[in-house]
Amino acid sequence: MDVLVLIDKLDDLVHSASTFPMTDKVMIDREQIYELLDQMRATIPEEIKQARWIVKERQEMLQEAKEEADRIILETREESARLTSEQEVVKRAEREAEDIIRDAEARGREIRLGAEDYADEVLATLETNLDKFLGAVQRGRQRLQGGREETVT
Repeated sequence: MDVLVLIDKLDDLVHSASTFPMTDKVMIDREQIYELLDQMRATIPEEIKQARWIVKERQEMLQEAKEEADRIILETREESARLTSEQEVVKRAEREAEDIIRDAEARGREIRLGAEDYADEVLATLETNLDKFLGAVQRGRQRLQGGREETVT
């Protein structure tokens, strides 16, 4: 289940709770709160796992791009070695090799930047969800603590 859905449930639970007369205090079933908190605890590690998977995928993509660039560079060097030493042929091969290397480096940068942007976007979403979850928990705790203070006095 999504953390935001659980936060909405917690919010609904607080808003629909019975109030104490002439106060802003509410009475909430402890078991319902604990159940929602347990569900949140179970959901957050899954989202963290997803973020780690995205980072791992990004690293693998970067490694593949580097290997592809290395392979292209190696092929280019081998091709250059096979060319005859005629000056014009050699110059043409060097230009092509540089073009291939530039293309491979540009492609590697493009893949790396795309993977980093994607990972950053997912981590930002996770951060937002965690901030909302933390805010909801803090509000719930404040409301519960407020209820305890009135009960004690």
